[in-house]
Amino acid sequence: MTIAKLLGATLLGLALLTGCDAQRISELQSGQSTEADVRDRFGVPENTWPEPGGGHTLEYNRQPAGTENFMITIGADGKLVAVRQVLTQDNFARVQPGMGMDEVRRLLGKPAKTTRFDLSGETHVDWHYLVQPDTRMLFTVVTGNDGRVLRTQNGPDLNAPQNQGGGR
Repeated sequence: MTIAKLLGATLLGLALLTGCDAQRISELQSGQSTEADVRDRFGVPENTWPEPGGGHTLEYNRQPAGTENFMITIGADGKLVAVRQVLTQDNFARVQPGMGMDEVRRLLGKPAKTTRFDLSGETHVDWHYLVQPDTRMLFTVVTGNDGRVLRTQNGPDLNAPQNQGGGR
């Protein structure tokens, strides 16, 4: 298979995944859908996070190829409370120097890539996201040896095919 065909097949697969997520989300209703309904549509979550009051949040990761991560909150009664796409500018702005990576992971979901730089003692943690209409971007959290946020970086995803969409 040529590189062009492989890239085309990959992009088509990602576009179908994006459509599938939108369809799956549209089938869920807050206050009515159950955790079983969510798992039937999305499968096994990447992680499950406890919530105050006995509920929990299911994490559905679309990294590294996609540009979305979903947090789906289930109440103590077992019913759907909320579906959130968490890779947003508002959430990126919440990441502040001094935060631990466990807090960042809880906020943004599993990253696309983690790169350790031994000489500087820094670790760069990346998430791919999309800015409308169809530009892939990269949000990076830089941590020190203690696992605490030093700074964040935001810019074009230079490794994306022609820096265009290519799946969520």
